[in-house]
Amino acid sequence: MILLSNTDLVIAASLVVLLALLSLRLQAGISGQLLIAALRTAVQLTLIGLVLKTLFANVHLGWVSLLALLMLLIAGREVMARQERRFAGLWGYSIGTVSMFLSSFTVTVFALVVILGDSPWYAPQYAIPLLGMLLGNTMSGIAIALDRLTQSAWQQRGVIEARLILGEQASDAIADLHRQAIRSGLIPIINAMAAAGIVSLPGMMTGQILAGAPPVEAVKYQILIMFLIAVGTGLGTLAAVVIGSRRLFDDRQRLCLDRLRAKS
Repeated sequence: MILLSNTDLVIAASLVVLLALLSLRLQAGISGQLLIAALRTAVQLTLIGLVLKTLFANVHLGWVSLLALLMLLIAGREVMARQERRFAGLWGYSIGTVSMFLSSFTVTVFALVVILGDSPWYAPQYAIPLLGMLLGNTMSGIAIALDRLTQSAWQQRGVIEARLILGEQASDAIADLHRQAIRSGLIPIINAMAAAGIVSLPGMMTGQILAGAPPVEAVKYQILIMFLIAVGTGLGTLAAVVIGSRRLFDDRQRLCLDRLRAKS
């Protein structure tokens, strides 16, 4: 494996700075966000590298669980932050967090215990990267689905209320938006699976090959990861949309858009 120096990373960072300057020149309005995102990437990955180094040297279920919980809580915050219209109060945070717990955590534990079967099953060199990949993709799918659901409900509130007046149940009045939200949340992972190996080489496979792993073994792991991500994203998206759809109505099946608030 070719080891990277700090100089190599500085060269790569200079390209990001160049892109930010170009966007500033074109008045795209994203140069600041780009630089902040790049800085967060460097700091966060450096910190997690140090944490994992310590965790690998001191394998314990409690420490692994604590890091996994921290990852989940941060992912829940990111889901809420990416929505133009989110549920107000604790619901805005809990819908995404609970959905990811029910999906990503369940799928990760299943894969560690049943498929990988390592001893101990919570070995951090497998558990943390696997959970991270599932959480990252599930987070994106849930954020997209919830954003589509709430935005569409706001824009089509007149249609929904008219259908309620005509006697339809709340679940029927919002059924079309329900399906559209689920479809939107699943499109990214479906596209990723459809293009894998033809248009793109997925990240985990590429990393293993660069690290010297046999290509066929790298492919096996990537297929496993893609399937797990698809299941985690699908279950998480379904759970989030179902919970969110019910939250849009009260006990008397009236549309309650006052439960939403615009992104500040």
